[in-house]
Amino acid sequence: TGSFKARGAINAVLRLSPEQRAVGIVTMSAGNHGQGLAFAASLVGVRCVVFMPETAVPTKVAAIAGYGAECLFAPSMERLFSTMDAFRAAHGLHYVHPFGDPDVIAGQGTVGLEILSDVPDVEAIVVGTGGGGLLAGIALAVKALRPEVRVIGVEPEGAAAVSRSLAAGYPVTLERIDTVADGLAAPFGAELTQAAIARLVDDIVLVSDDEIIAALRLILERTKQVVEPAGAAAVAALLTGRASLAAGTRTVAVLSGGNIDRERLKRFL
Repeated sequence: TGSFKARGAINAVLRLSPEQRAVGIVTMSAGNHGQGLAFAASLVGVRCVVFMPETAVPTKVAAIAGYGAECLFAPSMERLFSTMDAFRAAHGLHYVHPFGDPDVIAGQGTVGLEILSDVPDVEAIVVGTGGGGLLAGIALAVKALRPEVRVIGVEPEGAAAVSRSLAAGYPVTLERIDTVADGLAAPFGAELTQAAIARLVDDIVLVSDDEIIAALRLILERTKQVVEPAGAAAVAALLTGRASLAAGTRTVAVLSGGNIDRERLKRFL
């Protein structure tokens, strides 16, 4: 599905009760979680409804519909939850939270386990974060086995729900979101992810849109991999030095997704 989101979505869908499978599931997404959940639901024949902002990337909308899910729209990212929740209540669907569901977080944590398996001498892991599901999952998995490994989250300056929630001491809702990294544009934090991040994550740093785009270009030029802006955030933190690590630190940057349409990619290049 082009991103890590299928991991958590499959785990959540496989753990649905018979009653939840019967009524169907609903979620909200800028695109990647929606694709993951739509794919997971198609594997077991469960109805899936995905709410997206009207500004959603067309290729992500098409991919979700291609897995058989219903795509509905909200006027903006800021109104995404309220629009979705009203529909959920009216139709009795089970809500699968994109980053605050424990089964979703556990599924995302498999990224951390794979890093430890592939790079056993890793010293630091840098992760782009929107709502914090991937960051929390990786931190929970890695710190349980290798507590000395540093885990650093990276947010866009224009969508810093996690760092603002940590500063406030509770999940906050952003009044405005302004970032090219739609995959990191979570409009609010979640209690479960915030608790794990506050306890286990070593640092959260911010990067600008220009820095994210510069990282995206570098990844394409040097590694020949196409990533979306959200997938380039971790590299942006390393290139700018925001992820404060000593020279020679054995570091893994998570390239979390590559769902970007050709026209948007051309604009960034």
